[in-house]
Amino acid sequence: MKNVIIFGVCLFMMVQAGAQQLSQVTLQGGSQFQHFGIKIDGNVLLRISADGKILEYGLEEQSMRSANYYAPKLQPYLGRVDKYGPDADSLARGRERNIGSAQTTYYASYEEEYRRGKIRQIGNLLIDYHNQQANAALKGKIRIIGRNIIDYYSSFENEAIKGKPKSIGGTNLVYYTTFDDKVISGKVKLIGGNAYNWYSSLDRQGMAGVLKSGHPRQQVGEITYIVQ
Repeated sequence: MKNVIIFGVCLFMMVQAGAQQLSQVTLQGGSQFQHFGIKIDGNVLLRISADGKILEYGLEEQSMRSANYYAPKLQPYLGRVDKYGPDADSLARGRERNIGSAQTTYYASYEEEYRRGKIRQIGNLLIDYHNQQANAALKGKIRIIGRNIIDYYSSFENEAIKGKPKSIGGTNLVYYTTFDDKVISGKVKLIGGNAYNWYSSLDRQGMAGVLKSGHPRQQVGEITYIVQ
């Protein structure tokens, strides 16, 4: 019986170690969505755009001077990477098939246009997209990553916020609009219950648009929101 329990614990740990999850969401300048970060192997991240393209993968490099700062670009991944060969669907050929233990698949050339050629699965994470009937600001953007549902502000919203992520899983994102000071218009205001304040055009010269208060790496549940 003891051996069975030990085996079960080891199996659980192996499954958890190989599990992939949505780990990061990055907002460049506090306003422009940049990428989703998927944890694939240990501390290895795979970054993808809102329309399902692989941007980079590797390790974050933390600054020795600040625990809150990491280099924006990942350090190259030196582990196993396999590519799809000539027998694969035409839209998958030459693209990443395995990154470490995580297998990556793509929607095929015969799929509907809004999915075609985009990432379908990363390890155990299924990814789907807003379809042709979605509002123009949403169509073709990632709708689901694993158990996280992604929504965006529609094209009918304020000019400063349309197309930006509105909710990720159970976390809502709120932004300053064109009714606010022009240098903070479009910048994030709330991530869940966490507030972000920015220096306005009324503040001292050279500070306008700079983050005034709010954590640049805010952990909300399993996801780290990066405002940089």
